[in-house]
Amino acid sequence: MIKALKLTLIFLFTTQCMIAQHILEFDSLIGSPKADISQLNWLAGHWRGEAFGGQIGEIWSPYVGTSMLFSCQAASEDRVTFYEFGTITEENNTLVFRLKHFHSDLRGWEEKDERLERPLVKISPNIAFFHNFTFEKISEEEINVYVMFKDEVSPPFEMKFNYKRL
Repeated sequence: MIKALKLTLIFLFTTQCMIAQHILEFDSLIGSPKADISQLNWLAGHWRGEAFGGQIGEIWSPYVGTSMLFSCQAASEDRVTFYEFGTITEENNTLVFRLKHFHSDLRGWEEKDERLERPLVKISPNIAFFHNFTFEKISEEEINVYVMFKDEVSPPFEMKFNYKRL
């Protein structure tokens, strides 16, 4: 019985570690590192990939002033399934990622004045870790976006979105 429990705990620990290989969580005791929006200008462009059984595309504007704007469109079977709009903004010498979801008819998923807001956790020249979201530059023509999905029903899991530049 104890051996089975130990094996179960080892399995759960290693599975949990594998779930979030590219995700970091914000620690309010550490705070966000210093960063400026120019460090993420490699995100600028039109990106396309596959997800949720269809196509997904993101368009990131080059930074203007202290922010970058993006839109995302997901489609399956030639029908838009949802949109996302958001920003990465330089505030207080660091970066904040904000995101809002919409149904295909532009009804918001979040309440009117609500949105997801994720502080920066860590940044280097080719990767930016925000709380439960990671943007990774693979090359000038390819990026990965990692998202941690959590709900009340299933255990948390990380999803990778691979995009190629159009």
